[in-house]
Amino acid sequence: MSTVSIIKTQGHDETAVLAAVRKALDAIGGISDIIKPGYKVLINPNLVAPGSDRFSGAVTRYEVCKAIYDICKEAGAEPFIAESSAAGVDTEKVIEFAEYTKLREQGYTVLDLKKEKKAVIPFPQGEIVQELDTWQPVVDADAIISVPVMKTHDQTEVTLGIKNLKGLIQDTEKKEFHKKGVFGGVVDINQCIPRVLTVVDGIVGQQGLGPIFGEPVPMDLIIASKDCVACDAVTGAVMGYEPEEVKVTKMAYERGLGEMHLDKIDIVGEKLADVRKRFKRASEVEIEGVPPFTKIEDAKACTGCKTTMISAIMDMKAQHIEHLLEGKTIVLGPVPKEQIPAGIKKEDLILMGVCTRHLWDMGTPCKGCPPNNAWFVQAVAGDRAQVQRRYATDDKAENPDA
Repeated sequence: MSTVSIIKTQGHDETAVLAAVRKALDAIGGISDIIKPGYKVLINPNLVAPGSDRFSGAVTRYEVCKAIYDICKEAGAEPFIAESSAAGVDTEKVIEFAEYTKLREQGYTVLDLKKEKKAVIPFPQGEIVQELDTWQPVVDADAIISVPVMKTHDQTEVTLGIKNLKGLIQDTEKKEFHKKGVFGGVVDINQCIPRVLTVVDGIVGQQGLGPIFGEPVPMDLIIASKDCVACDAVTGAVMGYEPEEVKVTKMAYERGLGEMHLDKIDIVGEKLADVRKRFKRASEVEIEGVPPFTKIEDAKACTGCKTTMISAIMDMKAQHIEHLLEGKTIVLGPVPKEQIPAGIKKEDLILMGVCTRHLWDMGTPCKGCPPNNAWFVQAVAGDRAQVQRRYATDDKAENPDA
């Protein structure tokens, strides 16, 4: 039976966090079976992009990664921290924002993967990709530890240990995932690389419009497991999700990567019922101050497209171009042709995702599964606006031929 530990932190300083992480790892049997002397251990935090501050739940606290690093060093391993931020985001700026520079000053190795030698891992059995575009430190690692933050996500419901490893692939591959299917692509990564442990930074989580612009939720928790699916299932349950609600968790379970059923997981430490707190979903965020537009939604429309639309409209507001939504009709899911009102101009009919493929000749496709924010804004605004996410510096708005 898979074991997941839930441990309360007794403070947020380095000493208190180290104690909590050590307790969480001891509760799941320690790390001697997965981290051997001489192992190169890649510790992968979530440094997707700068948030409002480093305590907002947007990025993994450096104190958590420092604790894991120290414990691995005690085991005789050679740990290093490595991450690539979101496509179009300068990782070095996020490292500085999240104060991982303090660790560098103390002699800890913190790598910006985007500066490392590129590498390819063949993965012919992958459902989305048959080879993984990554970097040499990922290939060279004997063990990989995923260190996500407990937060919601505007395209995948949550971003926890499984999805966090998307930070180990190149920007071009990240964009390719959105063309072909981000959910299956993320599971491919977890099948392909030697991830052995998940440690969730649940000190302050984030709800609503994560992964960057949500609301902080103080939780004071560290959650750990050697089973990535069980860890995500339990962490999701802490956030108020049933495992079946989170597509990435369900797909990873179906591919045999771990256990998602809570009654088959040994939860140690804090009781789940005592720490559970329902996080606001990205799809529940209300958008104010936008002009009237029409939404046609099929019952089978997935959360990815629905929450992408919400997040992308927030991006439009940030660029002060939300007025371009007026008169648009946005279609979500496999809506039958006969439900599309006659007389809508092609440029005013925005078709979200690959589920609307059968309608693409009628309107403006926003391709991808799910599309990214920039592609939605491009579909609505065309050439009338500079298209980028609020946190990206050089993200391209190319709408893929998916």
